[in-house]
Amino acid sequence: MLVLSEDQKMLMDSARGAVATKAPIAAFRKLRADVSGEGFSRAFWRECAELGWTGVLIPEEFGGIDFGIVGAGLIARELARTLAPSPFLSTAVIAASALRNGRAASRKTEWLPRIARGEAIVALAIDGKALSNKSADGRTIAGVKHMVLDGHVADAFLISARDANGESGLYFVEADAPGLSRDTRTLVDGHRVASLALDGVKVKADDRLGGSELIDETLDVARAVTSASLCGVAEEAFTRTMAYLKDRRQFDHKIGSFQALQHRAAKLHIEIENAWSATLKAMESLDGRANGAALDVAIAKAKASDVACLATAESLQMHGGIGMTDEFDIGLFLKRARVESVLFGDAAFHADRVATMLGY
Repeated sequence: MLVLSEDQKMLMDSARGAVATKAPIAAFRKLRADVSGEGFSRAFWRECAELGWTGVLIPEEFGGIDFGIVGAGLIARELARTLAPSPFLSTAVIAASALRNGRAASRKTEWLPRIARGEAIVALAIDGKALSNKSADGRTIAGVKHMVLDGHVADAFLISARDANGESGLYFVEADAPGLSRDTRTLVDGHRVASLALDGVKVKADDRLGGSELIDETLDVARAVTSASLCGVAEEAFTRTMAYLKDRRQFDHKIGSFQALQHRAAKLHIEIENAWSATLKAMESLDGRANGAALDVAIAKAKASDVACLATAESLQMHGGIGMTDEFDIGLFLKRARVESVLFGDAAFHADRVATMLGY
């Protein structure tokens, strides 16, 4: 059922209040302006740990709260309302999910509690090419990885690589491993990412978390939670625009009284609600390990990506010229929507997945 439980509603409400007070959009602007900084607040990340958010997908035996993918999506949705930068997606969602479901027992035992306590940042490195080759005591990995979220501050990486037979594997590699180097870049929305160079990085046999099945499963969790974040971006942009339409006057009338703008606002409201319904369905399917979960995720990511870009573009346009200025917040939401809409596959990529899974 696409209805939140009482516990989920309480999590959402508490997350909304905490984000609004501890990570307002003014804090994001300050972090964005500090080009030499890490791009996020360590203090806020510690507060996320105290609230249990860093352990939202981690079993209680490893120090987490195990609140499910819906819970993770609700937190991501609220973080998006103020564009609060944190390693939540990379670490608490993606890395925690991969480690939890992976086969590397020793890494799971060591790193899941560290993630739950907010003491470690782990990033997924999947874009780019890397090859793994057998060595005397395990394997070596060589190649390049790009667009690694929070890779500039990561303590460890989950790196995908193909072997000589073309089979994919996901390997756990600590950031100080010999042969691994990284550089940082900042995206248009303020996200910090890294590129990794891997020159014969050694990994042990038991550092292989899993193969293509684990990678696909982990990516679908990432896509569902990113869809929730996109919904949060769209909802906040819409809310701010509605307030502006009720306040801005033109020709001695509030512009919200103009029928053309009312029609556009109504369409946006419907589209945003549809995107959230699709996203909630996808997250519930993943939590229930439903057979059609991958299809639900593809639908949600395609819809949320399109709607977030539409909602933020319409919101900026309805603000008029002032919306184009950096001093006004609405443009920041458009930038975030543009980045997250292509993260882990854009709308066209997932529309193609839907068509393929349906046999077209």
